Amino acid sequence: MTSKLRLTIAAALMAAFSTVALAQSFSALRGSTPLNEETTPPPLTPEMNTSVREPRSYPEQPPVIPHSIEGYEVSRRANKCLSCHARTRIQESQAPMISVTHFFDRDGQTLASVSPRRYFCTECHVPQHNVRPPVENDFVDIDTLLKVKGPDSGARR
Repeated sequence: MTSKLRLTIAAALMAAFSTVALAQSFSALRGSTPLNEETTPPPLTPEMNTSVREPRSYPEQPPVIPHSIEGYEVSRRANKCLSCHARTRIQESQAPMISVTHFFDRDGQTLASVSPRRYFCTECHVPQHNVRPPVENDFVDIDTLLKVKGPDSGARR
């Protein structure tokens, strides 16, 4: 058997297994509805609306938005988030200021205003809904993992 034929067979097998795995993962969300049919999605749940800061699950995780942002405009013309979270507005609003990392350009130079690449807040920050995960998972946040394994278990020397 030539190496080209082996690669073709391997690629075909991978594609077949991927299709089966994908169909199985969708079945948990779609119920008994076949993949070639559309279902009526469940109604959206309301956004959480508190001033409580949610804990982060891993280092460098962007903070989630604890309040409703329904009706907020975040476009190249306007950014409603900055009406409370901009450096010049935090004393009045008592909202946390956006991170200083949002003032660096791609070359690491500090800017006087928010970097264009960090201007569209909802690319990283999302509002929360009080819902159960649609699929079971065994995710463990980093702090719990470190408590179980010890602080030096993942460190490289």
